[in-house]
Amino acid sequence: MYQALYRKYRPRTFDDVAGQEHITETLKKQVVSGRLSHAYLFIGTRGTGKTSCAKILAKAVNCAHPVNGNPCNICPACRGIDGGSVLDVVEIDAASNNSVDNVRALRDEAVFSPASVRKRVYIIDEVHMLSTSAFNALLKILEEPPEHLMFILATTELRKVPATVLSRCQRHSFRRLDAAVISERLDDVAAREGLTLTHDASILLARLAEGSMRDGLSLLDQCSGADPIDSEAVLSAMGLAGTRRTAELLKAVSDGDSLAALTIFDELWRQGKDPAALLSDLGVLMRDLLIVSVAPKGGMHLISGAADMETLQRFSGRFTNAELLRAMQRTQEALGALRDNPSPRAAVELCLVSLCDPSLGGGLPELLARVSRLEEKGVCAAPAAFPAEGPEAACTPATSSMQKPEFEPGFAQEPGFPPMPESEPEDVSEGGSQPGPQRSDGDSAPAEDIDPAKAEAEPPSGGGAPAESASWEALVSAMKPRLAVGIYSLLTDPLQIMGVFSGDRLTLHIAKGFACDMLNKQDILAQFRECASGLTGRPIFVDVSEMDSGEKLATRSLKELERFKQVKFI
Repeated sequence: MYQALYRKYRPRTFDDVAGQEHITETLKKQVVSGRLSHAYLFIGTRGTGKTSCAKILAKAVNCAHPVNGNPCNICPACRGIDGGSVLDVVEIDAASNNSVDNVRALRDEAVFSPASVRKRVYIIDEVHMLSTSAFNALLKILEEPPEHLMFILATTELRKVPATVLSRCQRHSFRRLDAAVISERLDDVAAREGLTLTHDASILLARLAEGSMRDGLSLLDQCSGADPIDSEAVLSAMGLAGTRRTAELLKAVSDGDSLAALTIFDELWRQGKDPAALLSDLGVLMRDLLIVSVAPKGGMHLISGAADMETLQRFSGRFTNAELLRAMQRTQEALGALRDNPSPRAAVELCLVSLCDPSLGGGLPELLARVSRLEEKGVCAAPAAFPAEGPEAACTPATSSMQKPEFEPGFAQEPGFPPMPESEPEDVSEGGSQPGPQRSDGDSAPAEDIDPAKAEAEPPSGGGAPAESASWEALVSAMKPRLAVGIYSLLTDPLQIMGVFSGDRLTLHIAKGFACDMLNKQDILAQFRECASGLTGRPIFVDVSEMDSGEKLATRSLKELERFKQVKFI
């Protein structure tokens, strides 16, 4: 009868266990010295060798002729444990034997001496599945175990094991296996089985295993029907899209081409590709792009390896870091929605459309994308100080240098004067809104012509610059040399903080939680006060308003933009 590869090539000695040398060396030394604990707890993710090491340890402590801490696999005890004929080594699945009655029966049997070996060993897999009453029943025998008894517990969720049990066990944490370690073992197994496994396919299988040797061998077993086993055969057997198709989909997203993105997805859908795997691969590719962008020199070992460097360099410059973050968040949201969604195709299509055109939503990220789109089309984000005519008044794109107006209300006035009123900004004469000199016949005297050069040289009577003219972006830039990098990064995230100037006050709208804890401090607020006063040329008071969510920030920002009549939202 055919035996699965992960069972056929299961480690039989500590030296056969791959990637867990920090544990196997410790256990071998304990076997040699005889300093063995009565209870062990093996912790780690699936397929990392917990149960295999437990069985090897059970053989080693009962082996008649151990070799450097490894079982000999020749003596009757080793062969009996491998064959399951030794009744004193018991393996229990706690997921299906989790009641207090099961543990009570175990406890009643454990007091008897072993019949054919030196130690009675109980291997309890998935121990975190035991009920509270079962843990309490197990605790008593863990406190005062007989000399001939040993417990080996294995779990994937340490947080569910009571602290009273943890304190009575010797804990060993199993690591996720590196892709290189899994790939090496897959090449060895393929050679023994007479399979033609290409290097690219071996690396791909190791990456798909996600740190689990058992998963890697199972995937190799699934692809064993192909000859040779190459990357295309692996992708076809797994129902995956592959890096090339994922890159094509990401290119359509970067181009904002919804039609191309939906067409690619339709082809993959008809080929039977898994929608969740497609979004996951898309998210992994964007993650690698973000890591290469934020850490171009030292972050190469952090990338997943799903795409080669040529593919990553091809997308260099197509996305900003903020765009990658928003796209990854949207992809993660869509992945979460796929779990209970009766229409996974519609969920993926909605995600792709929103990625291609971020301005379709109503949140703050969509608002920022909409403003960026307006700037690219040359729409002014703020009105000019005075109405102007002619081609000189036309808006220029944000990338070009804009013509400086003759009078800048934000920085032209001298400090110490009251702000210029917002109403009727066209009235800049000394008299303000007062009537001019009257003739004897009742008609008003003609207004005196104003020399433009004189108007530019002489400040208006309004005095200090109004706080509203100060820019939040300018304030953030001024704060950069004053703050630590971690604090300054919060200022650049509009989901965490946004400032609004109003009169003599600067209101900081800060998101509740971490951002508020870090920014709502006296020294930070003092820096805001000093920088804002320097920009406006007058004393500024700083207020703090805690925001419940980024949605409120988006609503407020949209209302502020609507104050400017030249802005047209499209």
